[in-house]
Amino acid sequence: MAENQRSSAQTVIGSTVTINGEFKSEEDVSILGKVQGRIETSADLFVEDGGTIESEVTTRNIDVRGTIIGNISASDRFEIHPGGSVTGDVRAPRVVLADGGKYKGRIDMDGAAGGKLSGNEPPERRKSPARS
Repeated sequence: MAENQRSSAQTVIGSTVTINGEFKSEEDVSILGKVQGRIETSADLFVEDGGTIESEVTTRNIDVRGTIIGNISASDRFEIHPGGSVTGDVRAPRVVLADGGKYKGRIDMDGAAGGKLSGNEPPERRKSPARS
């Protein structure tokens, strides 16, 4: 996402702010502080350098330069920039992992965003769809 999109976020969680609890929004949100609790937005979410999320996230697009610990569901795009760090499962149709970004978890690009990731078996043990 472009730099000018990040700076135009309508809601900013400042670097000295900590939120404990559920957070919902219908506008772009930029996080420089800390959020502990579920985040849901129908717009874009920007986790800036120094920003931290410890929870489940549902959004349209997510741009990570800070830290997220928790599962993420993005209906359009998930992106980790250099210095960004994510630990958790991701469901998004488009995924970008930049050199210098850190990621640990599973990625599902096939299913519709918003659903639960499924399959507890290692990939090599899951049954492949029948091919004709």
